[in-house]
Amino acid sequence: MISKTMEDAINKQINKEFFSAYLYLSMSAYVESIGLKGFANWLKVQYEEEMFHAMKFYDYLLERGGRVILDSIEKPKTEWNSILNVFEEAYEHEQFITKSINELMDLAISEKDYASVSLLQWYVNEQVEEESTFLDIVEKLKLIGDDKRGLFMMDKDMAQRTYTPPQE
Repeated sequence: MISKTMEDAINKQINKEFFSAYLYLSMSAYVESIGLKGFANWLKVQYEEEMFHAMKFYDYLLERGGRVILDSIEKPKTEWNSILNVFEEAYEHEQFITKSINELMDLAISEKDYASVSLLQWYVNEQVEEESTFLDIVEKLKLIGDDKRGLFMMDKDMAQRTYTPPQE
């Protein structure tokens, strides 16, 4: 059985993960509207990843005898200044999620909830990958600058991403 404190914290994290999915879908719609279909595809795949993250917490909470309480999801931003701005904000968002996961880990450790510690270790590792990936994209976009050919090539590369659920 999971503690009420941990249950409440995981429910808040579920909401953050659903918001992340919603945010990336909004970003995808924006970049598609400015003609960057490859980046739009990449962000749609990120949306699917975030949905997986939310549902992993959802299933875990139920498995531990907790109750999932879904809250309203905040409306995401819909306009950005540039493709670089989209990915800079996405990177900042991932840093926010990392902080939230770390706080959940702190709580699990303080409660000696080793099952949650085990689950959260997966998310800690995932966040290292997420931040690294977004930072890499930001750095590439900075290198490209105003070079339309570079942006076209990167857009073409981003179109190749497909969603593959993580293997447990």
